[in-house]
Amino acid sequence: MYELLFWRYLDEIYLNNQEVYEALIEKEEMQGLAVLPVDVIINRINSVFSKWERVDENSWKNNAGKGAFQVITTPQSIKIDCYGTEGKTMNQLLSVMEEFKCPLYDPQVPERYDEMSE
Repeated sequence: MYELLFWRYLDEIYLNNQEVYEALIEKEEMQGLAVLPVDVIINRINSVFSKWERVDENSWKNNAGKGAFQVITTPQSIKIDCYGTEGKTMNQLLSVMEEFKCPLYDPQVPERYDEMSE
């Protein structure tokens, strides 16, 4: 599994990314983060991956190739767990989240990919 996590800081706020990640994984609300349009984001992911089988309301499977992913949400974050997913697919997910101004935090590295990265 490869984990991708996305959130958006409020203007002029920047926190310790690892601490934000740990709080969001525990589904804690964080001061300084924007509330995301979670339903709109899920609908956009579903649109982009319309050729994939939607296993349930939060999971997609590629019946024509490799990979599957599950989306886990809080009001402030979108976590995507990728299973055997190709890089091209992960880049599509990153692009969707960029539309909502939510850069990637990659906990495997750990690094956040935005202009404010430390």
